[in-house]
Amino acid sequence: MSAAELIGHLTQQQAGEHDAAMLAVRLSHAERLGNMGWAEWNLRTGDAVWSDHVYVIFGRDRADGPLGLPELAGYVEPCDLGALDQLLWSVVQGVEPVQAEFRIRRGGEVRNLRVVLEPLVAPGGPIGVHGVVQDITGRRRAERIMSESRRQLLEARERAAEERHVMLAMREAILPEPTGRLDLPGTRIAVRYVPAEKTANLGGDWFEAAALPDDRVMLAIGDVSGHGLPAIAHMAQLRHALVGLTMTGQPADQLLAWLNELVLHRLEETTATAIIGHLDTATRIFTWSQAGHLPPILVRDGKAETLTQPRGVLLGATCDQPYRLASVELRDGDLLLLFTDGLVERRTRDIDEGLDLAVSAAAHLLTSDLDAGLDRLLADIGGPNPEDDACLLAVGVGI
Repeated sequence: MSAAELIGHLTQQQAGEHDAAMLAVRLSHAERLGNMGWAEWNLRTGDAVWSDHVYVIFGRDRADGPLGLPELAGYVEPCDLGALDQLLWSVVQGVEPVQAEFRIRRGGEVRNLRVVLEPLVAPGGPIGVHGVVQDITGRRRAERIMSESRRQLLEARERAAEERHVMLAMREAILPEPTGRLDLPGTRIAVRYVPAEKTANLGGDWFEAAALPDDRVMLAIGDVSGHGLPAIAHMAQLRHALVGLTMTGQPADQLLAWLNELVLHRLEETTATAIIGHLDTATRIFTWSQAGHLPPILVRDGKAETLTQPRGVLLGATCDQPYRLASVELRDGDLLLLFTDGLVERRTRDIDEGLDLAVSAAAHLLTSDLDAGLDRLLADIGGPNPEDDACLLAVGVGI
């Protein structure tokens, strides 16, 4: 062999050694990424060969050498020994790869392994076993976490559904919605209570409409601050107090002043908005007062506008600001729409924009079709509010 041929041969040999070393590095890197390794067992001699990462998986020092197939049982959790026995029996009996999952104890912790074994078969039968061992502890832990999260989510949904049912049942007991129309002297009334889509946001919206002994009709609507059972409980106290106070025959501003005292001294850390009005069925004059509430909408001859508000602060805000009265003379065919802020407020838009939408939609209300009209109005302004409940009280005059 010439010198040139010898140099070429050595160069090729070095290149081959370099390629083999690079392949070994890449294989070791792949084993680490997949948390897996390979192993072979000779069934005739009992010899075994493991890749480096199998030692890592079993927590075994490489100097101690690999485990034989029978010795694997010493690492496997007792309750999983049946799975290992079935795996080994299947691989020595067949010609196809078999797999199983079992747990081992490594350094005081339990690890989940997936093992795939393939028989090495000669004409006389199996002579060995080739296997791939993968540590899937992280995957199983993630699955358990996901399963527990799904369970907790399902339980939370069930609790939320139950809480919603309880709160709606309480509201219905306190504030039953009339079936169909509520016709009072000289009026036709339709009501809608639209609960918030989110259970936690069910709140203290309320209404009242009642005929009084002096031939007037009392109309009221309000909203207690907060959400959930506390707001519903405060709403019940406020509304029941108004029902009792109404029998005194006092005007709306005085009724609000009394309710303000109740909120200040009996309903701690609570505020509320409200409108109270009296409609004289003989003169058609509606006299009303408000406490921090959005104004009613008057619909007349197909046109809608908000009424000019009298002065009045939130119930529970202060005790030294008087409430004022306002009056408007209504005509046959007029319609009043009282509502809570859940109708017009949205996170995605300014409240003035929502109020403008409500005014535009209210212009299409007809006193002869109040029930269907309220449904159309709700759809026209964007449907139910997911963040807050809403109450609507539509009053057709002179029907």
